[in-house]
Amino acid sequence: MARSIRPAWAPTPGPRPARRALTSTVAFAAASTLLLASCSSGGDDASDDGADGSGGGEELNILVVKHPLTKKMSEMAWVAEIEEAADVSIKWEEVTADWDQKKSTMLAAGDTPDLIIGANAITDSDLATFRTLFEDLSDDMDALPNVQAMFDEVDGAEAMASQADGTVYALPSWKEFWPQAITRQYINQQWLDNLGLAMPTNWDELFDVLVAFKEQDANGNGDPNDEIPFDWSPVGTTGYGYFQPTALLGSLGLPITGGGGTGYFVEDGEVGNFLADERWKEVLTFLNRAYAAGLVNQNVITQDYSAYQSVARGSGDTASVGFSWGWTASDRFGAQLAPQYTSMAPVPAEAGQDAPLTWSYDFENLTANHIVVSAQTKAKAAALRLVNAFYDQDTSVQVLFGDFGTNVTKVDDNTYEVLPPADGESDPSTWKWTSTLADAGPLWIREGIDLTLPTDLAEAVEQSIPLEEAVANVDPETDVLPPFLKMSTEDLSTISLNNSTILNLTQTKFAEFVTAGGIEDGWDDYVAQLESAGLPQNVELYQKYYDEFSG
Repeated sequence: MARSIRPAWAPTPGPRPARRALTSTVAFAAASTLLLASCSSGGDDASDDGADGSGGGEELNILVVKHPLTKKMSEMAWVAEIEEAADVSIKWEEVTADWDQKKSTMLAAGDTPDLIIGANAITDSDLATFRTLFEDLSDDMDALPNVQAMFDEVDGAEAMASQADGTVYALPSWKEFWPQAITRQYINQQWLDNLGLAMPTNWDELFDVLVAFKEQDANGNGDPNDEIPFDWSPVGTTGYGYFQPTALLGSLGLPITGGGGTGYFVEDGEVGNFLADERWKEVLTFLNRAYAAGLVNQNVITQDYSAYQSVARGSGDTASVGFSWGWTASDRFGAQLAPQYTSMAPVPAEAGQDAPLTWSYDFENLTANHIVVSAQTKAKAAALRLVNAFYDQDTSVQVLFGDFGTNVTKVDDNTYEVLPPADGESDPSTWKWTSTLADAGPLWIREGIDLTLPTDLAEAVEQSIPLEEAVANVDPETDVLPPFLKMSTEDLSTISLNNSTILNLTQTKFAEFVTAGGIEDGWDDYVAQLESAGLPQNVELYQKYYDEFSG
């Protein structure tokens, strides 16, 4: 059944907000989720007599795709707890890099571990092509009471998990605290003040500010050559995400979702793909202009995420990066340098332009495809017990924020307090990603709990204020590509195959256009290649399903 997306001022999909403790003087009211006593791990025995007749104690092989910062699974106390709750032992395969290459080989060979965990580690496109490798969980809900309760309580969760034919292969996560926009835009205010510069109000002024950052010893340490005026997070082979220059599309009024993804967007009800849009050409032209002038981190194409973060944290009180994107100032630049930076609104590409400013409209609270079960597993009941245990309330809190005692205090059955970083040095966001699976894990935070949140979430809300007008310019009814679109296996396979060819071209061309230029001379040929690769066909299919969804 078609459903509409709530307006920007209404809650994102999920239950209504409830009372929550605050972590700072910022007025930060976050929604929470319903505690169901019957769904605690102590009551998760429904799967003990599952399809394989297991009696417990099985070993499960689990592949987990996790952040490069995240410590080993064996070092997380909650892992031992979940093994005990599900009566299993786990042999982990931990992947922190090159997952796409490893996945392609694994899926082609048809040899999957008992479970795979990770945020969209197995995508809908993977399921379209390799569906027979994964267990359909739609008829196993009696063994997954926590998951069934999440489907009942969280608006959109079951729709996100279900394929067009009603099958359920991958389960989502719901955490509900995150602001609508995940990417924030930052500039070093101290550098502006040091050089007597005003906040830029369009791209030409931003370019001039970046030139000044490069040439005038903006950080004031006596070395005019150690500033990096402009940097962004690594762009992958499978599309675009948060903290990347797709954010500049907001300066041209092009609405994107989730940081950009594979380029598909909706504008006034019409589906398009920015990878062939003239506004993306304008962004690439600006990026090349900045790169050619030496204003961009010269390792921006090859650096990994750890390097991206490390470089921005400078040395002591001396900052290295002038303009960039991140989750919060403290997460991006470190707690010591964060006060130097201010969050800023998108600026028009040109002074006096008619196009309204926009920003990425994100669905970070309800996210897809966090855990799948192999159809080849010889311990299905054990696998289901473990899946259900992940969605237990206590476990979910620890999967998201870290172990009880070190990362979280459990005050009582209904009250939790996320603790400051135990090392006394990390910012809360980095500490979370170091300590646990965090946002990558399968989890459900219930309504009705009192949760004192980490300071980075309050910081993110406060630093989102400059984006409010641009976010409000995005109409969720006509300018947002919803995350619930479910396509037939045939159409999804077509899109997946076309996208493989499309992205092979676009991601290579992104690096070439940014570092070597040639955009004016090469753009028409580039667009023609995209059309030959099936981009118009994909747009037509997205339009079909969008119309069905919103009709």
